[in-house]
Amino acid sequence: MSKKLFPVVILAIGIAGFILLKLTRPEPAQVTATERSWRVEVQTVEPGTHTPILPLYGEVVAPEQVTVVATLAGRIGERPVAEGQRVEAGELLVALDEVDVQPVLAQARSQVADLEAQIRSEQVRHKNDINALESEKAIESNARRQLERTRSLVERNLASREDLESATDALARAELTVQTRQRSVDDHPARLQSLEARLAQAQANLESTNRDAERSQAFAPFDGVVTGVQVAPGDQVSRNQALLSVYPAEGLELRARVPELFRAELQAALDRGEQLRAWSEGRDYRFELTRFAGTSDPTGTEAILALSGSAAGLRPGGLLPVTLERPEREQTVSVSFSALYGANAVYLMDDDNRMQRVEVHRIGEARGVNGERRLLVSGEALVSGARLITTHLPNAITGLKVDLAGEQQQ
Repeated sequence: MSKKLFPVVILAIGIAGFILLKLTRPEPAQVTATERSWRVEVQTVEPGTHTPILPLYGEVVAPEQVTVVATLAGRIGERPVAEGQRVEAGELLVALDEVDVQPVLAQARSQVADLEAQIRSEQVRHKNDINALESEKAIESNARRQLERTRSLVERNLASREDLESATDALARAELTVQTRQRSVDDHPARLQSLEARLAQAQANLESTNRDAERSQAFAPFDGVVTGVQVAPGDQVSRNQALLSVYPAEGLELRARVPELFRAELQAALDRGEQLRAWSEGRDYRFELTRFAGTSDPTGTEAILALSGSAAGLRPGGLLPVTLERPEREQTVSVSFSALYGANAVYLMDDDNRMQRVEVHRIGEARGVNGERRLLVSGEALVSGARLITTHLPNAITGLKVDLAGEQQQ
């Protein structure tokens, strides 16, 4: 073979081999694009009547707490009770020393007795003034007649000028005496009224002192608990100084601030006569909403809840978290918090297993069968039998394909 044909032969063999390999190669499998789906859990919607709840944090108070004060100044004679001690109605709490009480009573009684004596003296004086006035008027008449006689004698030169002046002076003295006595008689009603007013004041002071003396021994007005003890036997106290306090064992209240968002709803329920109860954690204590405070501030209004049942373990001033049951709401659905997207949206699974976003109205929190926190919502799309997606997907969007994971939750 010619050397010039050798490259041509090799090239022809290579081309033939390439054609043969191309004709005998296997056909590639056809690839079709499949849509990805996300596994989710769903809840079958069953609208019904549920009770929304409102968590509150309040302070225990004793609205009937009584503070005992010293009615008189003196020393503490007795204080048989101690801080935190339970007492029964009528039991002695604290008493002032009798040595400090009796002198105050004696002084008040002496003031009354003194004024009563002054009134009797004034009445005797008035009688004497009336009798003396008659005599002094007679003396005045005699002095006037004597002056007329003396003047007549002087005109006939039978008496001296000195006799006339003496008679004139005697009449003037008699008239002055009568005027003075008459003024004393006329002032009698005013003097008597003043003394009677002072006597009434002294009698009122005596009554007040008697009452303060009786209250110098303070007794428990009800079955309760002693608190706020500030004195010990032998302490010197001033009038109106606080000594101790006592509050009833029953009748405690809880004051908790309620946001303005819920106040109108709760007040309307109270106006309708509904009972709204609140429970502490573990349901150890039960309260009932009775009223709202008379004033509000931007953070809300204080709700006043009365304790129902035993107050064992509760003390005024303590803080207590409770859960208030709001009025029942019809056509609502209890869902898990993971089902909520944003503030007011959830997703339903349609017949094609795709997500559909719907708007809902948030009612509030609720309690599940096992006591877990749930969300209470309502909405036109939440019809009976609808499948509500409870799995929270970060990429949730209307039309996203999903698959059901496990059995449906009821």
